[in-house]
Amino acid sequence: MPLSPVINASELLTLTTDEFVLIDASAGSKARYDESHLSGALYIDLNTDLANINDFAIGGRHPLPPIEQFAETLGKFGIDEQSHVIIYDDKNGSNAAARFWWMLKAVGHEKAQVLNGGFEAAIKVGFPINSLKPEVAAKNPYPVISWQLPLAYIDEVELASKTDNQTIVDVRDADRFDGLTEPIDLIAGHIPGAINIPFTGNLDENGLFLSPSILKEKYSKALADAKPENVIVHCGSGVTACHMLLAMAYADLEIPKLYVGSWSEWSRNNKDMVLAK
Repeated sequence: MPLSPVINASELLTLTTDEFVLIDASAGSKARYDESHLSGALYIDLNTDLANINDFAIGGRHPLPPIEQFAETLGKFGIDEQSHVIIYDDKNGSNAAARFWWMLKAVGHEKAQVLNGGFEAAIKVGFPINSLKPEVAAKNPYPVISWQLPLAYIDEVELASKTDNQTIVDVRDADRFDGLTEPIDLIAGHIPGAINIPFTGNLDENGLFLSPSILKEKYSKALADAKPENVIVHCGSGVTACHMLLAMAYADLEIPKLYVGSWSEWSRNNKDMVLAK
């Protein structure tokens, strides 16, 4: 039976520490990690380990790193093809945990899971915490030569915005999609033709994923059963979009295309956009 992409905190408690590599992917929270984190966790940095930040107009705020660089990063963290990697963050898995999960799946890694409910869920079930930084037995670069999950680039998204051949999904909150607010990027609005499915709707009132059956019904209906190759998912910078991809995988649906550049790239390229009224 395939490994679920989501693991509950109670399941994590049953594993012994030598059975998995635990990763804290809380974006911008290195200081919090240094103070306190789940016992045995290694810290991975969204900006330096999971992205290759340069010109926001080319690839957005969190473009993917070169595949060779990511292969070296995985080796640095002691991750090889047999590793069972469990990832958490402090945003219910909706931030860099989902991004790292997608990147692992995109290099063909089989055993990758995101902790349901993240850091807080683990604390509630009594998973130990400390401030110790584990030693890492570095390994050779991960054997991969290309990203193996589907990606969309700005030219394809532009074409999709002018036709009815593909569905563009924006997972940002409704106010950002509607152009009522924009706390990060230069311009408020959304890509023409996009539909809004906020990623926060994947979670219940306790910050846990809805059941796979509910998520499957939700996305099958919202996407009108469109083929995965005809669905492009984006957010602000290609990070929280991965939460939708994770939710779909959890629901046993095929993972659609990720537009990594997202709104941060689109809005800096004089592309058409729907602005705030």
